[in-house]
Amino acid sequence: MALLLVFVTLLHLITLAMLFIATMEKTWWVWDNTKHSDLWYNCRLDNSTGTWLCTSTKETEWLHAVQVLMVLSVVFSVVSFFVFLGQLLTMSKGGLFYFTGLCQVFAGLTDLSAALIYTLHNKEILLDTPKLFSGYFGYCFILAWVCVPLLLCSGIIYIHLRKKE
Repeated sequence: MALLLVFVTLLHLITLAMLFIATMEKTWWVWDNTKHSDLWYNCRLDNSTGTWLCTSTKETEWLHAVQVLMVLSVVFSVVSFFVFLGQLLTMSKGGLFYFTGLCQVFAGLTDLSAALIYTLHNKEILLDTPKLFSGYFGYCFILAWVCVPLLLCSGIIYIHLRKKE
């Protein structure tokens, strides 16, 4: 039982870290090593100074939807973790972690929705940027997709997890 709790806790913390990185980092769309776009900024590398120059992304309804869903996913996962810790300390023997599991499943579904919207509507999200077709999806976009099955699986594990003494 202790090994299972350690595994579930580590899985939760790893997916939470990956989700936070996917939400906050700057590589959802990459043109080359000097131009990146994320959910918040379009950045380009200034070769003369070696610094990143970032401007706010053009706000579209699709981008707002992705931003909100990714932030909600992080919030659901954080709430799920704290509820798990609270339930672990206060729940009676034999109790199930339903609320923790549901929060984690909601985190997975909101992450799935955000990644799917970005996949299907990246042309509208990156509308004002030149050479859209010469770019590719960055590692944060891939992290968001990797988090989907991990969040859903950990949510299902939480739902079936029973507290034993």
